[in-house]
This record gives sequence, C-alpha cells and structure tokens, in this order.
Amino acid sequence: MSHIALVTLVVRDYDEALAFYRDALGFELVEDTDRGDGTRWVVVRPRGAADGTGLLLARAKDEAQAGAVGAQTGGRVGFFLHTEDFAADHARMRAAGVRFLEEPRHETYGSVAVFEDLYGNRWDLLQPAG
Repeated sequence: MSHIALVTLVVRDYDEALAFYRDALGFELVEDTDRGDGTRWVVVRPRGAADGTGLLLARAKDEAQAGAVGAQTGGRVGFFLHTEDFAADHARMRAAGVRFLEEPRHETYGSVAVFEDLYGNRWDLLQPAG
C-alpha cells in the first residue's frame, strides 16, 4: 500500500460543496460523474497535488448522514491543508470568505491557522517549518 487515495467528506449538496472547495479553497475538480441513481462521484484535491489524497464529496443520503455533516471529527481539527506560501494562501482564502477561527500562529512546527469549511468542519492551514 502506497498512500490513502480518497477521504470521504459527507456534504449537504454537491454543487455548494464543490463551489466552496474549488472557488474558496482553490482545489481542482478531479472528477464529477453522474452515477445514474441521483448520486454523483465528485472528487476534489488541492491544485498541484497530482498524486495526493483527494476528497470524495458525498451527499448525505439519510438523516443519520445529514446529522454528521459538519461534525465528522467531533469538533476537532480533522483536516490539514499544507501550503508553501502561508501568507498568500491565508490572504486569498480570507478574501474568498473562508472563516478563520484564529489569527495565524507561528509554532515550532510551522505557521498555522484553524479555519472552517462551509459546514463547520475544522481544518488547519499549515506551512510546515523548515
């Protein structure tokens, strides 16, 4: 086994999730395939991460799944988005309406700020040190 290819993120709506991840975070659309049963196979990943882990945006199909939207990691930071230019990406994301929960911090491991996606899932924007 060489890497994790996809991580599923349960969303309310394909198009609103795709717009957030593509337009606000700058991810690229890898695939958007109609599965013929009212569902789609929608995969996004950070732009330039050709072999990196992608997100499968899966629309909630029942009440139990809908209840997990935005709380898939129990309120903890569950996703870590690495950057090579923290200041530029932080500024671009703020301008695109991304809600940061804190001001940027500079820790021994790198520069970091916690933000929420459109559903409330918490992410770290992180530029590792060194």
